[in-house]
Amino acid sequence: MARTTGRTSPRQRKTMGRVMHEFEHGELRSGRGGKVTNRRQAIAIALKEAGASKYESESENSRNLARTERKEARGETYQQEREGKSHVGARGHRESSRAMGGRNATRRTVRGSKAARSRARNGHNGATKQQLYKKAKARHIPGRSRMTKRQLENALR
Repeated sequence: MARTTGRTSPRQRKTMGRVMHEFEHGELRSGRGGKVTNRRQAIAIALKEAGASKYESESENSRNLARTERKEARGETYQQEREGKSHVGARGHRESSRAMGGRNATRRTVRGSKAARSRARNGHNGATKQQLYKKAKARHIPGRSRMTKRQLENALR
């Protein structure tokens, strides 16, 4: 899975992106030592964590990638701890993200299915904000012009 020569896989690029994000936000730490301030060191750490280092053997690279995948799945990266993220880069909340190799998923991620549920709930009663505003105007509801769609819905109940 991990390749030492040639292009990196989308999964490896995601990990490298996450490590560089940590570096840019001052979240990247080295071992027991302090914060990593050298960009070249950050790149070396990114390649190693992604299992894309040309200085490691094939088996060592795949072991490093597997370790990183476990760490990201458990939410133990500095970025996830600092920014409170459960997943790293779940694009569009669907499992056909680039990191999943672009496979078209039949199941959504938890976050994506939650979004889909709320869309389905709100979509069917279907009045637009303009329509709600028109009704509020007809009923002479005070403060209607500054209300959000949700507030208009509640005021018209």
